[in-house]
Amino acid sequence: MYKITQNIRNGAISVDTVPQPLVQAGHLLIANVASVISPGTEKALMELSQKSLIGKARQRPDQVRRVLEKIRNEGLFQTLAQVQEKLDEPMNMGYSSAGIVLAVGAGVQNFRPGDRVASNGPHAGVVCVPKNLCAMVPEKVPLDHAAFAVLGAIALQSIRLSEIKLGETVLVIGLGLIGQITVALLNAAGARVLAVDLDRTKCELASTKMGAEEARPDFKANDILDRTSGFGVDAVIISASTKSNDPIDLAAAAVRQKGRIVLTGVVGLELDRRPFYFKEAEFVVSCSYGPGRYDPFYETYGQDYPPAHVRWTEQRNIQAVLDLMAAGRLDVSPLISRRVPIENALEAYNSIRAESKSQLGILLTYPEAARCGQNNHTQALTTQSPPLGKIPIGCLGAGNFARLVLLPCICRIGDFHPKTLCSAGGTSAVHSGKKLGFDYATTDENTVLHDEEIQAVFIATQHDRHARQVLKAIEAGKDVFVEKPLALSIEDIIAIDDAIENCPGVKPLLMVGFNRRFSPAALAVREFFSRIAQPKTICIRFNAGPIPESHWSQHESIGGGRIVGEACHAIDLATFFAESPPCRVYAESIGGTNAPRITEDQCLITVKHVNGSVSSIAYLAGGDKAFPKERVEVFGGGQIAVIDDFREIIFCSNGKTKRQRSFSTDKGHRQEIESFAKALTEGTASPISWEELKTVSLAAILAVRSVHEGIPFEIPARFRES
Repeated sequence: MYKITQNIRNGAISVDTVPQPLVQAGHLLIANVASVISPGTEKALMELSQKSLIGKARQRPDQVRRVLEKIRNEGLFQTLAQVQEKLDEPMNMGYSSAGIVLAVGAGVQNFRPGDRVASNGPHAGVVCVPKNLCAMVPEKVPLDHAAFAVLGAIALQSIRLSEIKLGETVLVIGLGLIGQITVALLNAAGARVLAVDLDRTKCELASTKMGAEEARPDFKANDILDRTSGFGVDAVIISASTKSNDPIDLAAAAVRQKGRIVLTGVVGLELDRRPFYFKEAEFVVSCSYGPGRYDPFYETYGQDYPPAHVRWTEQRNIQAVLDLMAAGRLDVSPLISRRVPIENALEAYNSIRAESKSQLGILLTYPEAARCGQNNHTQALTTQSPPLGKIPIGCLGAGNFARLVLLPCICRIGDFHPKTLCSAGGTSAVHSGKKLGFDYATTDENTVLHDEEIQAVFIATQHDRHARQVLKAIEAGKDVFVEKPLALSIEDIIAIDDAIENCPGVKPLLMVGFNRRFSPAALAVREFFSRIAQPKTICIRFNAGPIPESHWSQHESIGGGRIVGEACHAIDLATFFAESPPCRVYAESIGGTNAPRITEDQCLITVKHVNGSVSSIAYLAGGDKAFPKERVEVFGGGQIAVIDDFREIIFCSNGKTKRQRSFSTDKGHRQEIESFAKALTEGTASPISWEELKTVSLAAILAVRSVHEGIPFEIPARFRES
């Protein structure tokens, strides 16, 4: 199918051919009939991408700070390589479309195949969209009109924030696509509308077709005061896009005392305090389609807000716009500048670059084939024959970690032949697959798992999918490398243990991505203690830094939380140094009335090992990222070893201290893949024993349970035996 993407590095737009996505739980699979190019918004994205690195940095200082933090923590060269890779990542274009539902995922009750829906899906033949970002299209509304519904929701949300009432006067500044819809919706609400835009053609459209009482490019504050008996307008809605401060200045001068100014667009924000002070005017920035926007619990996980408490969510705003279209109170047909088949979309974008002011809504149309249920989930990326003598592999997942760290390591290993790369949306699989030499890109994990030629499967999907995909791979007779964590529940670990135990013939090789034990620093410390038979005391501190409560990794059923998802690294590293699996775990986190809502990522974990060693793990999200992230201290037999951020190692023995320092951070990612490849080619056991893998995974899960219940937990003997 066709899909429009943009290169973040240079702003180039391309019409790509990518595999069709599969429906996901809580989502709708939609065959688009039409989608709208918003010239103002999408041209702004193109202009930002075309800026130099310095220009991009000036626009996004928050990203610059993140890069500087990464340089401090991981080194200059590794950070630069990841930044370059990120700049090469394709970005989906478009956010307002309409089409026919092909399928619905688990948990979707109010939509069915065949329904006509509007959504915020991108410019693509088939899109997979969360249910709360879709709305039913009434029979009276053509789908090419319904494609404007999400844009209409942006306009409607700004009107709701203006708190305008019947008969009041509103000034709309900026008459692009959203500004024109704002004028029409205000008119439908019984408001008196004045409007201003530098483009005279847009002013004429607003006054003759969209319902503005008067629209002029030269409206001044005094003109507006003359038309409102000297009071000023009751509200101003700014939908312009400019670096100039003029829209804010005009709004402040034109609004009445105790009036309200709502910003929907992007303008200069150097506010003059005086007019706001003397008028006690309110200034509000509108957030896109309405309540729920950017809240993953609402958008991704489908948790709706009760209407009694949040009357208008983003989904209900989209639905309201569609209902107004059906009632004949909103006509978007004057806003359609032209229709373009998606395969000719580059022509449309070139015209936007050349003459964006003269165009409003450009409709992209899609071929009928996409709506006929064609399941083109796999795409060939090369015509070359696979090389002989190499291990064919498949990879599930092409997210940030996979693209930036894992996949490059895999593809540098000469023992592997990268055959098939799978991602949910298909775009990242095609992009990274071409770049790294995969034969195929797919959106269907079964294409990888059921391919008899593929010997080993790498799994780097979201945490909640790991156990299920590991089980399916084992059942298919594949060797498996799965990124941590192995599983999110004890039941899943038991199921994997049983699957390995009951596997007929040669048991598959299973490895979890506990990379730190393979780092040069960890190997040097292990060697330093190789002659020490006494139990060891191990202290590991992670200065993890905070992440938002809404991040998927914090979601218990999806990410498992940060103890299971990341502190497991420390438990495994302690196990490696102790040379003995965990047998008991106890953990406590912060608490009290002033504690944040998420407390598990500020905890202390104590692990007892079978040989008597004891580990203390401090996983701390309450610090500052400017401080080094990881510190490891190992004591035993009269010796001490310290690892600081995997850059420096300190050895203390016989009253002497020795230091080793590296210019870059090496946490063992390449070495763990090399060890896995060596085990496959030589037919040896997994580089990490199954005994250690399952006990470390259990210890992480039981640490969370210990935090909840306040007691230590023993790891049953069954799991401590191979």
